[in-house]
Amino acid sequence: MALFKAYEPTAQVNGETILSFVNGLGAFKDTALQLLKDQGIDDPQPGQWYSHQGWLSAFEELSKKYGVNCIIMVGKAIPKHANLPPEIDSVEKAMASINVAYRMNHRGNVGSFTFEIVGPQQGKMICDNPYHCAFDQAVLKAMAEKFKKPGQQIKLTHDEGGCRLNGDDSCTYTISW
Repeated sequence: MALFKAYEPTAQVNGETILSFVNGLGAFKDTALQLLKDQGIDDPQPGQWYSHQGWLSAFEELSKKYGVNCIIMVGKAIPKHANLPPEIDSVEKAMASINVAYRMNHRGNVGSFTFEIVGPQQGKMICDNPYHCAFDQAVLKAMAEKFKKPGQQIKLTHDEGGCRLNGDDSCTYTISW
């Protein structure tokens, strides 16, 4: 699947997720708002729904103009601002709930996050969505960090094989905690 291309024209993302993008850029908040406005998303509000393609296009423009570090900043901010299921209290539950949280914040065919436990305190996440690898990695790591227990160390690696940056449909990550 192509990066930054919505899977269907009617797909949507909520204002909370878009505001995570804005707030995740800190001092560059005005830049984010302008990128969104250029895509027809003017003054995003919580509780409202917006074009997934417009949001992805603003994200792509951010990537082109300012590089991957901006995408990482935004990814780290998502777990702080997105709607999450209330029962999350561990890394395992956090990883297992990412697809649910993704669906709470997106509408339509937007891809998925598929998590599987593969060992003690270790899992695999398959990300099949139109976002950049660096963004997904930042979201996954931030979610794990948010819900880790004292003393746990989070390790996330991009598995060998398929990668959306190379035109593949998905990326697979190993998460250890």
